Amino acid sequence: MTEKEKMLSGQYYDPTDKELTELRVKAHRLSMEYNNTTETELTKRKEILDELLPNRGEGTYLQGPIQFDYGVFTSVGKNFYANFNFTVLDTCPVTIGDNVFFGPNCTVATALHDLDPIGRRMKKRPDGSLYDLEYGKPVTIGNDCWIASNVVICAGVTIGNNVVVGAGSVVTRDIPDNCVVGGVPARKIKDNPPGNK
Repeated sequence: MTEKEKMLSGQYYDPTDKELTELRVKAHRLSMEYNNTTETELTKRKEILDELLPNRGEGTYLQGPIQFDYGVFTSVGKNFYANFNFTVLDTCPVTIGDNVFFGPNCTVATALHDLDPIGRRMKKRPDGSLYDLEYGKPVTIGNDCWIASNVVICAGVTIGNNVVVGAGSVVTRDIPDNCVVGGVPARKIKDNPPGNK
């Protein structure tokens, strides 16, 4: 099993692996290139996203700046919108549905580190180079969600359909369909029935 296969399946993996390093460097470069465009440079932005975020639906719009760890392990549905400072650490798959809006300064983080400090420590190879072992858990966000500003969505979380996540929240556990949540950690505030006006 390759380090990439280990990473995507949520097993411990070595992030200094050559294939993963090349993918990360490419995604970081493409994120930087996107961030150096203006919102009127539609053709250039599309060309960058075709490489960085190929699994995206029609109507995807990223305001920028953005930062992806890999990009290619994230998929977004149609009519996706992300405001300023959208960060995705997609060491495991990130799957986002249709008609999802993100406010500014939001992070989706699938990456995890060992809770044991000994497990987190850098390790030394026989040649003297250092590495660590990491792992992650996927994140899934349903359709018709609004993630307000300054929200962090943690590894392993599934958010249902028609969910509103209040500003400044940290989502640490699964959220069912049709509700409004908020806080640190995010908790259900009220129901949000579809078509509620």
